[in-house]
Amino acid sequence: MTPSLETRASRRAARHAEAEAAEEIGLTVHDVARDLRRDVAAVRLPLPIEGSAAAEASRDRLLAQLDEHLLPRLKELSSPAVVVVAGSTGAGKSTLYNSLLGEEVSEAGVLRPTTREPVLAHHPADAELVTTGPVTELSRVVQHEGVPRGTALLDAPDLDSFVQENRSTAHQLLEGADLWLFVTTAARYGDALPWQALGRATERGASVAMVLNRVPKETLTTVRGDLLQRLRDHGMTDVPLFVIPDVGPHEGLLEPSVVAPVRRWLTMLAGPDRSRAVIVRTLKGALGALPGWVNSLAEAVEAQREASHVLRRTAEGELPAAEQLARDAVAAGVVAGASVEARWRDLSGAVGVDRVKVRGDRARSTRRAGRAREVALDELRSDVVAAAARTLVAAGARVEERLRAVLAGPGAPAGGEAVVPDGAARAAAREAATGPVVEEWATQADALVAEGMRTGFRTTGGDTTGGDTTGGDTTGGDDAPAEAPAPDDASVARVQAAAKAFGPRGTATLLLASAAGSDDAARVLTRVLGDLADGPVDELRADLADRAAAVVDGEVEAVLDILGAPDLADDAAAGLHVRLAELRRLT
Repeated sequence: MTPSLETRASRRAARHAEAEAAEEIGLTVHDVARDLRRDVAAVRLPLPIEGSAAAEASRDRLLAQLDEHLLPRLKELSSPAVVVVAGSTGAGKSTLYNSLLGEEVSEAGVLRPTTREPVLAHHPADAELVTTGPVTELSRVVQHEGVPRGTALLDAPDLDSFVQENRSTAHQLLEGADLWLFVTTAARYGDALPWQALGRATERGASVAMVLNRVPKETLTTVRGDLLQRLRDHGMTDVPLFVIPDVGPHEGLLEPSVVAPVRRWLTMLAGPDRSRAVIVRTLKGALGALPGWVNSLAEAVEAQREASHVLRRTAEGELPAAEQLARDAVAAGVVAGASVEARWRDLSGAVGVDRVKVRGDRARSTRRAGRAREVALDELRSDVVAAAARTLVAAGARVEERLRAVLAGPGAPAGGEAVVPDGAARAAAREAATGPVVEEWATQADALVAEGMRTGFRTTGGDTTGGDTTGGDTTGGDDAPAEAPAPDDASVARVQAAAKAFGPRGTATLLLASAAGSDDAARVLTRVLGDLADGPVDELRADLADRAAAVVDGEVEAVLDILGAPDLADDAAAGLHVRLAELRRLT
């Protein structure tokens, strides 16, 4: 085969490969990219650990790349290839743009910023192929015979415009383009901006060409050589470079001969097949860049998960000691404080709560006196309930303070400050939840007295119980239901006598006050009930200790609930890993 035939054959093979790639992209990659977009948009990085801010910025750029270029382009491969003319302020973009079209289409001049409105020009014959998307929505779309078929020329605002909106629009349009025609000048090609923009194009796999504008003839060779070397240093040896000499002060369009090389290059790209190949090459480059971004984002999600495990262990590690501290405080009998003692002194002087007569082993009182004591003891009950609520609230507050120290204080694990609940919100929630919990505890005393009046308070093996709260005998093995305890007549009589002297509710209040640590209440109960009072008092004290431990658990659970968010789950990155495998298979 002759060299010319070999060349033609290789070109046919290349076109065939491009066609196959286009078909694959159109049929399969769009679905992968769509699913990827969904999973990337769902990523949240709630813990402010090292690298999370950079990962969030990368996620946002990846979404922009998918929304503004890949998905619209994959959806319609037949639409013209978008060539964006971009550059810095005063580079002559609009003048070059208009000169390529042979007509003033985009506003050009000395005032800055010149390009206030992006302009997208396409050939009239391509009108039906131009798809609606971010580029068309941001631009003024015009038809022009000067645009080669199969391409659409976009004049973008200055990348370094002093108008923030213009800068944002320019970068957004760049993300939506298939090819970047970057314009700079002999005086500014060494600035950071051109190389930042070109690096960004390389990162996302876009095709790039460069126009060096306004080059003085006497320095043309030197400047061109220096710029080519810079391109090689940045790994951009294949980037086409067009040099436009400095034509001096002028208004209007450049001479056709000056922009002829750029026009010929655009014409070479024109036509459905060639523009489709440009699109496919850009898409393949963009798709090839995606796995790195997705992998980096997945690693950031995994880092969040690992940090959450450390925080979870830290929070859970505080639980045993905090629970024990709360239980010990109740067991030590410190719940009843000064307010309960003061109330008892008032009751002792007013209704003689501590002067009930006992003959034999039973309290002696009239029902009328008992009802009076019962009403008076309601004030004591309120004080006991309030004191118990304060104890539980204080237990929760201590744990919250401790959690704040270990999660957000010096030496705390990374990200801990994000999982410490809001102090004011926790305090309000604690106050709201504790009231009903303590009221429920108080009703347990009423139930114990009611049961004791039917079956008595009994002591078995040192464990005193009342009613169905006892560890009573069971028969028929482990699965047989416990039999109701037989009434203890002596105990029943004694409990009923106490209930007559103080009222059932008043007797329950004495049990509550004694369980809370009131020595005065305990002495009265000992006089009227003897050691029968020990069982229900111990039971109520143990129940309050359990409730205090539950409040402590609630503080830790508030942290664990935050750490239990789906964004911190062990499988939070699973979707990204699936998309990553699909991308690697396709690219």
